[in-house]
Amino acid sequence: MQLIDSHCHLDVSEFSADLFETLNRGKKAGVVAFVVPAIDFACWQSLSHLALKYSVLKPAFGLHPMFLERFESSQLDALPDWLTKPECVAVGECGLDFFIPNFDSALQELVFIEHIKLAKQFGKPLIIHARKSTERVIQLLKQYGPVTGVIHSYSGSLEQAQQLIKMGFMLGIGGPITYPRSNRIRALVKEIPLEYLLLETDSPDQPLFGEQGQRNEPMHLPKIALAIADARNVPVDLIAEQTTQNALRLFSQPKI
Repeated sequence: MQLIDSHCHLDVSEFSADLFETLNRGKKAGVVAFVVPAIDFACWQSLSHLALKYSVLKPAFGLHPMFLERFESSQLDALPDWLTKPECVAVGECGLDFFIPNFDSALQELVFIEHIKLAKQFGKPLIIHARKSTERVIQLLKQYGPVTGVIHSYSGSLEQAQQLIKMGFMLGIGGPITYPRSNRIRALVKEIPLEYLLLETDSPDQPLFGEQGQRNEPMHLPKIALAIADARNVPVDLIAEQTTQNALRLFSQPKI
């Protein structure tokens, strides 16, 4: 079984002491590639270096809406140079977060719109963070697209999911589906065409059920695949094969 973790932050300090071992544990669990979206300008260079050192790491470059307190317009000016690097597979992590305290929606939208425009210009998919903001994200994608990409850790409605799928977007499913009370996400996963689902861990965040309080990492991805298979009542190998093909297609990667 071969899997792709479509969203994991393996460049953060939580993995600095054992990244090599983390990758090996992931590989032993069947994870063959790890998409790593940047969260702010300060990490672009180090993420690029990691991706050159470990070819299984597939970086994306962008500005996360939760970390815009350090934002400067020059960072957006610099982003095109990073998007043209051969190792770059996507634009992001970017998007809107209307959950964090005292959020600046105007700034978030300004930055997100520029990411959409760059994704359109360079023909790269977007990796989108959309917390309490799915409807506004859809509006902006319609206004400034057409573009494609993934809504990571999807938490919107079925109707919103159907709108996104019509636009060519995929939906990332992670640790929350492993929890006993995840009835809403399990019901959603049953209705979404399998061709539009991606697996993700969001490591080191979003620990799976039974792992609360511990650092999450890609070796747990098979459990997420199993939870999706259980919700859809299909073999887990089918989930693995199709989500892997989905990721390869979205991120324009060669066959494994």
